[in-house]
Amino acid sequence: MSRASETGGMKVGLGLYRDSLTRENFLFARQAGATHIVAHLTNYFAGKNPSLSRGSDVEGWGDCSDDRLWTYDELVGLVRLVRENGLELAALENLSPRFWSDVLLDGPEKAAQMEGLKRLIRDFGRAGIPCLGYNFSIAGVWGWTKERFARGDAMSVGFDLSKIDAQMPIPDGIVWNMRYRQGRLGAAPIRVSDAELWQRVGWFLKELVPVAEEAGVMLAAHGDDPPVDTLRGTARLVNQPHKYDRLLGIVESKVNGVELCLGTVAEMSTGDIYERVRTLARRNKIGYIHFRNVRGKVPVYYETFIDDGDVDMAEIVRILRDEGYTGVLIPDHTPEMECPAPWHAGKAYALGYMRALIKNADALGPSRTAAADRAAAS
Repeated sequence: MSRASETGGMKVGLGLYRDSLTRENFLFARQAGATHIVAHLTNYFAGKNPSLSRGSDVEGWGDCSDDRLWTYDELVGLVRLVRENGLELAALENLSPRFWSDVLLDGPEKAAQMEGLKRLIRDFGRAGIPCLGYNFSIAGVWGWTKERFARGDAMSVGFDLSKIDAQMPIPDGIVWNMRYRQGRLGAAPIRVSDAELWQRVGWFLKELVPVAEEAGVMLAAHGDDPPVDTLRGTARLVNQPHKYDRLLGIVESKVNGVELCLGTVAEMSTGDIYERVRTLARRNKIGYIHFRNVRGKVPVYYETFIDDGDVDMAEIVRILRDEGYTGVLIPDHTPEMECPAPWHAGKAYALGYMRALIKNADALGPSRTAAADRAAAS
């Protein structure tokens, strides 16, 4: 019997945006076999369908300038709402840029904003939310195009570095692809070097990890998507697999972890995704997983159906099983299917495929690396 089987196995979840945290979507999640929710409270795409949206080249995903730090009562209410609908809250994903704009930009309010983040993490712990997924990025997710890239001409998103102006300046008042305050005329474009970005994330982790340890909350870092070297005049933090090691080494702690996006790792121009997954799982550094597939790598790639990309998803499940991973996997983005409910159909297809892989994990045999290790030892 595998270690995963002995401890309950991997769990399937569903990610829901703020406007999607509804009774109907909770029912859909349960009917599709999900047991957990990864929730977004940042209100991107307010009033719009967020499915596969790339936002505006200039104004990004929306305006968060009126956001206020989430309260303990709001967090407790969310946990209760999810449980009342027969599910568990696995994590909250992404901070509103309004909460930490000066932490990202090294601005004058960074110390005050850090105090707010510390309060928020303490409230996560009190409310029973075990994980915060975050993306320490200035430009955020930007540069996608939405086209019929996927099987059967399904609508999906892709990236082609040659077809965008990767150095298009970030407008003043925008960070992480959202507006956190009104722009100022004549403001200098944002420029952030690699050294500056690593210095900033170092300060962020050294300040926040001790609080997260006390609260019992994992801080799970998402890699950069798209994983290019620079975007809009700013460096990218984790755009190659080996940079996870650097990030995790800033503060050695069980709560300094990763939000492992398989699609993002697969898009990176170097590295072996299977070895990276094995290493992170073996170190117990995975907060939760975005179970997503792609074709291609930087500078050109597009997102596919879960069973139709470059990544052998069954092998990923075998590796996770071998390493005893018992956490949550969610579909992340999925191509839209041609029907009256394209988002729901795409998610249902992915969730069904994921459940089949997990339920049959023991029948899949050893992972290729484990089989090679056994052969070498014999």
